[in-house]
Amino acid sequence: MPANDLRLLIIQPTHYKAPTDRTLFKTKRRQMVPLALPYLAALTPPEWKVTLLDEQLEDIDFDAPVDVVALTAWTLHSYRAYDIAKEFRKRGVKVIMGGPHVYFNAEEAAEHVDAVGVGEAEPIWKEMLEDAAANRLKSIYRATPLKELNGLPAPRYDLLDLKKFGPFRTFAVQSSRGCPFVCDFCSERFYLGGRYRWRPVDEMVNELKLIKNRGSHFFFGESNFGGKKSRAMELMEGLVPLGIRWSTLWSSNLCLDKEFLDLARKSGVMHVNIGIESIDKDILDGMRKGWNKASRYHEMFENLRQRDISYSLNFIFGFDDEDHDIYRATISFLEEHKVPAAYFNILTPTKGTALFNRMEKAGRIINAPEIDRWPGQICQIWPKNCSPKEMEARIQWMYKKFYSMRSIFKRLPFPPRTRSDMSSWILDLTERRMAFSSTGNNDFDIY
Repeated sequence: MPANDLRLLIIQPTHYKAPTDRTLFKTKRRQMVPLALPYLAALTPPEWKVTLLDEQLEDIDFDAPVDVVALTAWTLHSYRAYDIAKEFRKRGVKVIMGGPHVYFNAEEAAEHVDAVGVGEAEPIWKEMLEDAAANRLKSIYRATPLKELNGLPAPRYDLLDLKKFGPFRTFAVQSSRGCPFVCDFCSERFYLGGRYRWRPVDEMVNELKLIKNRGSHFFFGESNFGGKKSRAMELMEGLVPLGIRWSTLWSSNLCLDKEFLDLARKSGVMHVNIGIESIDKDILDGMRKGWNKASRYHEMFENLRQRDISYSLNFIFGFDDEDHDIYRATISFLEEHKVPAAYFNILTPTKGTALFNRMEKAGRIINAPEIDRWPGQICQIWPKNCSPKEMEARIQWMYKKFYSMRSIFKRLPFPPRTRSDMSSWILDLTERRMAFSSTGNNDFDIY
């Protein structure tokens, strides 16, 4: 392929609705502007003409004149990604693939595409494209994790049709990778490069300035925004003059740090998601999350409420030592403390984790290859105290109970008085639609 005539199509696949329903999941509009597509475009050498396609919003023209197709996929999107690859390869187009799914399933993915990239894109992306252009692709490229996150390019949001993301769009950005904590069930720290690293504050602030004229809402999509408190404080100081609104994820211990919360509020934080996982101290100790202080949850919530910071909580159910009443007790706890929003998850052993290794050794994984392949809360283990179907039914009960209108009015102020109130109402009504949908899938891919 001659230089300056190289055509690259980068696709973020959608997913199939269910194992028995191969209908593609589609939406007319997203709230969240994705990061992977425009960031890969920013890493692409200038001799390539790049087109970006989010299949959830657009259909794929398999006869489009392209030389290379790149797929970025989570495990949820993997089956669809393989089918896309098959169609393009039938037409003689080279297909390469990366993303979180590939990290633990490189050999599987390599059976469906011409090459896979494992790990962070920066060290291998240019090489893969060069090899594709020269017809010398290797089956698997493995990246050495970046030591630092200095000098990363700004995402090419100019290549996206932002009208498809609505007038109140939120831009996904990333200021750090990895996580300083080692949770028993979490595999994110592996495919995000392992060691916790962060971008220089000035580079991050300059990137946000470039994006700001396209929208002033941002989501810091990272495992733990406050993984290094001093650095997070420095970044938030840099956000203050920008006048933006932002949301993110951080650990529960930061909700007890009033200095941190005051600066977060001043810098424009709107919403934070917190993985508190359980209201039971013994369960928390068992999953190696001792920094979650169940006895201080009320104090955490009050600290956030006093600063008008909307928040949501993540829970995990299915641990062996759970009491049968934990499901009702959790709902009662959330309503008593007027928690704005919550997500209820079934304990899932993903590859690479200590949990997966223990469950596999004990023969308690139902179907390891199918883990995370489909939307919704699917039980992939043999629980100790109930059947898999009973576990799924309990989680669906929690969603319907928590997002019932009775519970919403009990927990949220009406009428909404602050921006945090309004954010919580919007979030709850969105979750209510999913909880009471025909599938009850709780498919967070709509964002």
